[in-house]
Amino acid sequence: MLLQFTASNFRAFREPQTLNLAASNYDKALPANCISTDLPGLKRQRWLKGVALYGPNAGGKSTLIEAIEALAGMVRNSAKATDPKDPIRQIEPFALAPGKPVEPTGFGVVFVSDAVRYEYRVAATRERVWHESLRAFPSGKEQLWFCRDWQPEQQSFKWSPDKPTGYRRDAKKEEFTLPNVLFLSKAISLGDTQLESVFRWFKANLIFRRFMDFSAQEDHKLTARLLERGDATAAKIFALVRHADIGVNNFRIKPTELSPDVAAAVSGFNKTLEAAMKKLIPSDTEFDIAGQMRDRKEVELAHSGESNDSVYLPWRSESAGTRRLFALAGPWLDILENGYTVCIDELDTSMHPLMVTALLRLLFDEKTNPKGAQVIFTTHNPLLLDSTLLRRDQVWFADKDDRGESHLYPLTDYAPRKGESLVRGYLAGRYGAVPFIPQGLLGTFPSEPPANRKPTDER
Repeated sequence: MLLQFTASNFRAFREPQTLNLAASNYDKALPANCISTDLPGLKRQRWLKGVALYGPNAGGKSTLIEAIEALAGMVRNSAKATDPKDPIRQIEPFALAPGKPVEPTGFGVVFVSDAVRYEYRVAATRERVWHESLRAFPSGKEQLWFCRDWQPEQQSFKWSPDKPTGYRRDAKKEEFTLPNVLFLSKAISLGDTQLESVFRWFKANLIFRRFMDFSAQEDHKLTARLLERGDATAAKIFALVRHADIGVNNFRIKPTELSPDVAAAVSGFNKTLEAAMKKLIPSDTEFDIAGQMRDRKEVELAHSGESNDSVYLPWRSESAGTRRLFALAGPWLDILENGYTVCIDELDTSMHPLMVTALLRLLFDEKTNPKGAQVIFTTHNPLLLDSTLLRRDQVWFADKDDRGESHLYPLTDYAPRKGESLVRGYLAGRYGAVPFIPQGLLGTFPSEPPANRKPTDER
């Protein structure tokens, strides 16, 4: 479970920006949208099951998702580096301050794994890690498990504390950690079981989904694999698709068929690739790209035709909205089944607001989300600002200032009145985070209202 995330000097974020998933104790609305826990030191604190992030194009919404994914990518892949000169590719500092000293990018995350609260911090440039620390709160009291700080004068790390509570230091593992590698990742690769729960949260429980490219065959393989299992989850997926009012009443999954022309072209490429690779790596490895392509699953959905006959259509013939929903159905129910924390950029693309609402209601229902899955998603759709769907503390905004720096802030900063129309307030720019185009896209509209028109007439 994600409790809080902070990022600084990353892409559109310059100063530290924090997303806090603590639910307001003063807001009693929609209690099912919250997760109640008895974490030591945080008793009676509730946490949000979902956050909707609004903002204009290029306002910084995606930067939040990208920052969380960057930290997760560092944790998952950092130990693979074997050259201390390799750049840390996940680090992308704020670029609109040329001539300024390059400061480390900072990440901080507070989360719960196996019923223990942790706080993990990283500061790094593309060249090296400058700070890394992990704190645990198994009984509510802070335990600093490890901390490493780069000392430029000594060209080495200072490690602390000497005798941490709750964690056994290993000088050899510390010595083997390169300056451009995270200790959390390296220690795991060297068999440190003490950090297993922390690493697994980043590796398995933090999920990222993107379904934005509809010109290609977007990834629906997970849904197909889950359907092929024929178990209870498969039945739920089919029920979701069937009840979604998209006219689908059945499905079938078959191996991809290659036309003779495609098969011949792939076969020729196979031979060329195999010859080239054997010059570099002499081996008996066989390449069968055509076979791998045939192993891919092709989905066909059935629709009711005349006389109620089922007509199967090829995947490419389905609408973008149908493909989107099908591709999302499997991952969504997988998230609910396993209690994952998922980050989705543009959740509502190509889907009707009522469909997105139905998906979110599954997340907020304790019966369909018994393990406390969470979703952080970006959106432009004001219709989701429904007081019967989202609590006010579940709505956040991202917007840029005149210097190109993005800022995160919650709707609760504006203390909207009870009964206030959030849709109207957002579209009117009351909370910011909307495009400001007073003279139109071509600059042809007058910037001031006509003299014979009162400003109040613009409402």
